[in-house]
Amino acid sequence: MHLSAFTVQQRRAFAVALLCLVVLLVVWRHHGAHPAVAASLQVAPLRPTAAARTAAASSLLVVDVAGAVRHPGLVRVPHGARVADAIARAGGLTHGALRDAVNLAAPVADGQQVLVPSGGSAAAAGEAGTGAPTSGGPVSLSTASVEQLDALPGVGPVTAQKIVAYRQQHGPFTSIEGLDAISGIGPSRIADLKGLVVP
Repeated sequence: MHLSAFTVQQRRAFAVALLCLVVLLVVWRHHGAHPAVAASLQVAPLRPTAAARTAAASSLLVVDVAGAVRHPGLVRVPHGARVADAIARAGGLTHGALRDAVNLAAPVADGQQVLVPSGGSAAAAGEAGTGAPTSGGPVSLSTASVEQLDALPGVGPVTAQKIVAYRQQHGPFTSIEGLDAISGIGPSRIADLKGLVVP
């Protein structure tokens, strides 16, 4: 009788021990899963690449490269870039480019136009030589240099380069009104230039 009672107590003790073991196992698994979750959160990949690309794209300058370059058009250069960098992005100078007429070391700004004249315009200006108009005479739109055109009232260096580039592409001017085809020159500007320029 005493032996059977002892056996029942042993069974109860074994059952309690087994239950405790199961509880410990469940608790261990439960707490062991949290570090894994934390680790997975810590290792989650960050994606700064897209943001970096957006920031890099917005920091680029857009420059219009025209004239005697291999691939004229819009190019994108980083801040601090020089005219030489913009020309390189446009494929470089053509064989007939007048390199000395462009300051390759000048810094570029967003929205700027870099106009590279060709050797043909230099030759035309050279042929004009002493025949170039003096300060008191009219300026020939077809042969004048950028400097001579720049000296005209209301014509800055950018517009002067546009005039030279236009005649390189379309040939000599046949009338003063042909200036209307150049952006930045309208009827009022042409009226102001009458008497000061000739085709």
